[in-house]
Amino acid sequence: MAGESSLPISSTLSRVMPLWRLAFRPFFLFGALFSLLAMLAWGAFWHGSLLFEPLGGMVWWHQHEMLFGFVAAIVAGFLLTAVQNWTGQRSLHGWPLLAIVLVWLAGRLVMAFPGLMSPPGAPNGLSVALVDLAFLPLVAGVMARLVIRAKQWRNLIFVPVLVLLVVANALMHWGLARGDGTLVRAGAHLAVLLITLLMVVLGGRVIPFFTSLRLKRPKAQPSAWLERLAIGGVAALVLIGLLGAAGLVMPALLTAALAISAGLANLWRLARWEGGRTLREPLLWGLHASYAFVGLGLVMFGLAALGALPATLAIHALTVGGMGTMILSMLSRVSLGHTGRPIKTLPGIGVALGMMLLAATLRALVPTLWPQVTHWMLSLSILLWCLAYAVFLMHYAWPLLSSRPDGGEG
Repeated sequence: MAGESSLPISSTLSRVMPLWRLAFRPFFLFGALFSLLAMLAWGAFWHGSLLFEPLGGMVWWHQHEMLFGFVAAIVAGFLLTAVQNWTGQRSLHGWPLLAIVLVWLAGRLVMAFPGLMSPPGAPNGLSVALVDLAFLPLVAGVMARLVIRAKQWRNLIFVPVLVLLVVANALMHWGLARGDGTLVRAGAHLAVLLITLLMVVLGGRVIPFFTSLRLKRPKAQPSAWLERLAIGGVAALVLIGLLGAAGLVMPALLTAALAISAGLANLWRLARWEGGRTLREPLLWGLHASYAFVGLGLVMFGLAALGALPATLAIHALTVGGMGTMILSMLSRVSLGHTGRPIKTLPGIGVALGMMLLAATLRALVPTLWPQVTHWMLSLSILLWCLAYAVFLMHYAWPLLSSRPDGGEG
């Protein structure tokens, strides 16, 4: 990333092992691998095979781990790398980076195998929760320290979002401990909305920038009122989610109006970024298509609030179509740039992105029209997800593990 070559490598570990030079390397690699393994386990469970007995059972574990295991790792890798570019200060590397990755990994292990925390039969929900909850506060602390030191106040927005993700995670654990499905759902939905807010903020920065850079055209200038509606609408939904978790449930009509207006605003925002000119560039159309699912998912979330369709379909439009596809597209692009390699579509990546979009369509859209085929659509979407991320790992594991060919840092 820009400015990295002027920053000295101060860690013996990062000097010897490229994996620990910047946060994107371990978190992108292990996050993608974890998503593949977690989806394989979910698919096995869906077809009658219980590979292990995680905390909360497989359904709760699947909801929790795809958000706070997979997505949280990618968010951490992206932010802890980007903050170095934003502030010009050295971000986590070497032994401190290894330590925070081990905290994340410990959370994944105890969530899948809670018996590691206590003898069989003993209560272990609290101890597992504490291990799991430790990761994101560390990420938020590193972000806050670097951003405040550099007085980059514009980027401080990511710190409260990370803190609120900790709150959402705690709500899911608290709901599990109390046997309160409503509280679990409130925590999961809050997490989805917070990550959607991150996608809207970050997507609004990088998608038009990457597009204009590749097409050699001026970047579309943002419309102030449209930006306020697109971002502010999602932020308002986050606030409604927080109030709902606290027992102050807002009228469904208000939630629906906010979600639908935010969804339409983000679709309009997307239309101004000239995505139609990117059809020959999978690393670009993948970003545009994933952002379309963000807008569509928000509209569906509003319709779900009115009872017009199941909320799970809206959630999966946002998670599979939005998060899963945007993450794959971003990883495929920035992993090349940050490791000093030419930014080009590697063989199979366009197909992988197409598989993710098909997975989102099968999981979130087809059951809306034909609910009787939900079982098969879910199975196919799991398979497509696994294949897509396997393609990514085949191409990118080595670049993420090896030094930059130009000898630069990062």
